[in-house]
Amino acid sequence: MKNLVTAILMTIVTTVLLGLVYPLVVTGIAQVIFPEKANGQLIVKDGQVIGSQLIGQPFSSPGYFRSRPSAAGAAGYDAGASSGSNLGPTNKKLIDRVKADVEKLQAENPGKPIPIDLVTTSASGLDPHISPAAAEFQVPRVAKERGMSEAEVRQLVQAHMQGRQFGFLGETGVNVLELNLALDARSPMKK
Repeated sequence: MKNLVTAILMTIVTTVLLGLVYPLVVTGIAQVIFPEKANGQLIVKDGQVIGSQLIGQPFSSPGYFRSRPSAAGAAGYDAGASSGSNLGPTNKKLIDRVKADVEKLQAENPGKPIPIDLVTTSASGLDPHISPAAAEFQVPRVAKERGMSEAEVRQLVQAHMQGRQFGFLGETGVNVLELNLALDARSPMKK
C-alpha cells in the first residue's frame, strides 16, 4: 500500500512540476526575453494581424510573388494540419500536380529553367520562404503586373534576402509575405 501511495504522489508531483510549472516558467521567460518570437513573430498591418514570418501563405494574384505549393490541409497552408502530402515519386496524383504546375510556369516564363521549390512542397507545407532562384523566376511577371521595372523588383528581392542561420545552417531564402508587403508599400496593386 505504501508503494502505491508513493507512486500516486510522485505522479501528481511530476505532473504539476513538469506539466504546469515548467511550461509556465519557460513561457514567462520567453515573453520577457523574446516577446516577438514567443508570440509567433506575427506581422501586424493597420492594427490587424495579417500573417506570421514563420508560416507561408498562398498568393494567387499575378502581381504577387507566389509561395511554394502546400499540402498542409485541404486547401494548403493550414497551420493546424502541418504536413507534406506523403505521396511517393511514382504517385499519379503527385505527378499530375507537378506537371500542371510546370506547364503553368513554362507558359509564364518560356525557356527559363523552373526552380524546384516552385513545384514541390516543403515537409511542413508551411514554409514561408522561396529560394532566390524562385524569386528571380517570378520577377518578370510581378514587374509587368505592377508596372515596375524588373530592376526595381530585383532590388526589393535583394533587400528581403535572408542568409543562412548563423552563417552556415540552412539555405538563403526570401520570405514571400514580407516581400509582397514591401511590394504593396512601394507600388500598391490597383483594385
